[in-house]
Amino acid sequence: MALRGELAGLTRIPRRDVILGCAIGAMNPGLYYFLLFAAYDRLPAQEAMALNYTWALTLPLLAAPLLGQRLSRTDIKAALISYCGVFIIATRGDVLGLTFADPLGVTLAVASTVLWGLCWIANTRHSLSPITGLFLNFSGSTPLLVIALLMTDQATFSMGVGLLGGVYVGLFEMGLSFILWLNAMRLTSSSARISTLIFLSPPLSLVFIAVLLKEPVRAYTLIGLGFILLGLLLQHWPSKTSNNAA
Repeated sequence: MALRGELAGLTRIPRRDVILGCAIGAMNPGLYYFLLFAAYDRLPAQEAMALNYTWALTLPLLAAPLLGQRLSRTDIKAALISYCGVFIIATRGDVLGLTFADPLGVTLAVASTVLWGLCWIANTRHSLSPITGLFLNFSGSTPLLVIALLMTDQATFSMGVGLLGGVYVGLFEMGLSFILWLNAMRLTSSSARISTLIFLSPPLSLVFIAVLLKEPVRAYTLIGLGFILLGLLLQHWPSKTSNNAA
């Protein structure tokens, strides 16, 4: 914001937008990452990662009733296909036995996608620049996360791996990546074209999980993730076709 000369404009932001931006921040990244990391703590990384990618389907399902947007048959089919993948991962391949390996972990992962969708929908309610909106979001979440840290039995500060992990998450996952994505959305002539790049991330994530975490990739994860990606592909296909036709 300093490089863009937007810091001085913070005092001129309407109080309603400041309150809304901080409230959204309390949900995301505040509560959102609390739920997501709790899911990662209970589930194998490959399962939590795959379940988290259903956010792209949760968003239109929530936008239909909350923003009055029409839900197409394709959206419904895509959701059904992807949530079949969620079911496969949740049962760890035992779809006939209906045995859920960790119901709470799965619930936390899916709940995080709902919260993510609600926050992006709420962000449409103000007219702030994307980076200013992110600044307010992060400002609203930081005090709550500090309080949550102090209320736990792990309220310690270390200059070791924990700090480096926090810097990495803040700089890359919630910092530069958000800014690069927002600028990509602004510069592209086809949002559908760049949104399909989401399909590159899950396979790369599985490689990192296998190599860095030494976690064997299970067959049920690949099958479930395949269903999730198939649903996402089906959801993006109509917009790609219409853009090409245009």
